[in-house]
Amino acid sequence: MIYADYNGSAPLLPAVKEYLKVRLESELFANPNAIHSLGQRVSKGIEKCRSIVADVMGCYPDQVIFNSGASEGLSNIITSVLEFADVHKKIIITSPTEHVVLPAAFKFFTERRGFEIKLVPIDSEGRVKVSDLEKLLKENAGKIALVSIMAANNETGVIQPYQEIAKLCTREKVDYLCDTTQLIGKGEFHFEKSGVDYAVCSGHKLGALTGSGFIIAKEPRKIHSMVYGSSQEAGLRGGTQNYIGVETLAVALKDFQSHQTKLSELKVARLAFEEKIKTQFPQVQVIGDQADRLAGTSLIGYPGLHGQAVQIELESHDIFVTTSAACADNQPETSAVLRAMGIDDQLGRSVIRVSLSYSHGGKEYTTLASALAAAYNKLTKIHSF
Repeated sequence: MIYADYNGSAPLLPAVKEYLKVRLESELFANPNAIHSLGQRVSKGIEKCRSIVADVMGCYPDQVIFNSGASEGLSNIITSVLEFADVHKKIIITSPTEHVVLPAAFKFFTERRGFEIKLVPIDSEGRVKVSDLEKLLKENAGKIALVSIMAANNETGVIQPYQEIAKLCTREKVDYLCDTTQLIGKGEFHFEKSGVDYAVCSGHKLGALTGSGFIIAKEPRKIHSMVYGSSQEAGLRGGTQNYIGVETLAVALKDFQSHQTKLSELKVARLAFEEKIKTQFPQVQVIGDQADRLAGTSLIGYPGLHGQAVQIELESHDIFVTTSAACADNQPETSAVLRAMGIDDQLGRSVIRVSLSYSHGGKEYTTLASALAAAYNKLTKIHSF
């Protein structure tokens, strides 16, 4: 079997599995907010994990707020910034290729709080045009509540110029929320060096337990809890912490840190795979192939074929891919991201997404290339009737 949907959700890392085998046999289970000794041991474990996350992410421990994942984190940041924004700041600047969480949250604030969305144009590869963002920032100086542009796209793998964006936002004194969900654990990211104000992580994207995650906030006190509770997470996120989930986050990030050099090998294998498919099938297009992308992400389309048919054919050979973002995989139309990039339905409905991790390489891509070629040969024959 080849599981090639790491952008959707990663299986538990071997290091996480081994950790859990030992951890679940221990007697250390308690509410980390209790004052008895077991509770305090669990609490100290959380703080150790916070220090590990901070070390790997390039931030301070008190900037890390543990939660259930990126959807909660993004919602929490957006609510914290916009609900407490200056009354004269009613503009949100974002891109048309953000994850569905963002437009859903912004819809609430535009319809019920009087905010206005301004979209930064993107190029044919899906990258924000920095010069256009700079123009928007200058034209709306003093009126902007938030800039929200992701680090890496979940469908195409295209990496945005987020560090350049951060410099512009810092210069204009505007908060910058960078959705780093797909970058953390799949590419290099250093919070302090990035210059962003807010970043997020979902544990299940990097091989930790589902339901674990965190926010990194440059100024944590700007975060207001959306979950009512007590003093958990320095009062910034109520509710008893998912401490075993937090522990697996630390294990997964340490594993990524120790294997980060493998990303370059993964990228070489991915590029060879894409080139082989394009050579065999000149009609095939790799979306965003002229841009810097995540090392293990390919969005591949054969115009005229249906992506779900390709997906089903691959699954019959125990190869698992998606046709877009996992949360929209059952929708047979061209995704909003691809439409925003100007991609027509002939290509947009034909795509499949192949996403692997740093633990993969040439062997998996060789098998994928053979299976995908066989699927295309079979489906083009059927399509020609």
